[in-house]
Amino acid sequence: MRILSVSDLHYRLPHYDWLVKAADDVDVVVLAGDLADVVSPVPLDVQSVVLTAYLTSLADKALVVASSGNHDLDGPGATGEQEAGWLQRVEHERVVVDRASVDTGGVRFTVCPWWDGPLTRDEVGAQLAEAAADRPDLWVWVYHSPPAGTVLVRDGRREFPDHDLAAWIEELQPDVVISGHIHQAPWAKGGSWHARLGRTQVFNAGKQIGPVPPHITFDTEARTAHWFGVFDSETIALG
Repeated sequence: MRILSVSDLHYRLPHYDWLVKAADDVDVVVLAGDLADVVSPVPLDVQSVVLTAYLTSLADKALVVASSGNHDLDGPGATGEQEAGWLQRVEHERVVVDRASVDTGGVRFTVCPWWDGPLTRDEVGAQLAEAAADRPDLWVWVYHSPPAGTVLVRDGRREFPDHDLAAWIEELQPDVVISGHIHQAPWAKGGSWHARLGRTQVFNAGKQIGPVPPHITFDTEARTAHWFGVFDSETIALG
């Protein structure tokens, strides 16, 4: 299985155009949050219509796994806390979004929402615990913010650690966590696009200029992860 992962596209439509073409060559496309951009002059309700069309086009070619990020929130959900309601309303059987898990080709993808308060945070913890049952050989979490205890939280000036995610990783030990959020992590001093927390490999492709977004291609048969970082690229072993 070939998995193509990006994050933090922030409504950059040329990057979405590239992604739709690249989906021809992979089995799964992962978008690890911040599909939209709250500072764009385009209103979020308009962005959501355009992004839904892109997700549908992608799903016509590959399984799409998309988690929300902090830029994707559009109002309170059932808990009263902010959520990406528009993402939940995408209607395509091959688009898997927040709060869902899917098994395909021996891989389980568990998709976590950006949580905006304690109630949603507790829902994420329960979701991960439930998805741990009868896990297959490769369990992948898609979670926008990178975990504490890794270099993926560095932007060159400060660190933005997610301690809750780190605790869940320590408890449940997934094989892979695909994140984003910290755009500069792969290029920051002491940073990287990959890290290890215990037995779990964690990835963040980053965000950069150029016609092709930074991305990671996972090959589950070859057991490799290849990062294209616009100005750099690297391949490491998976597992």
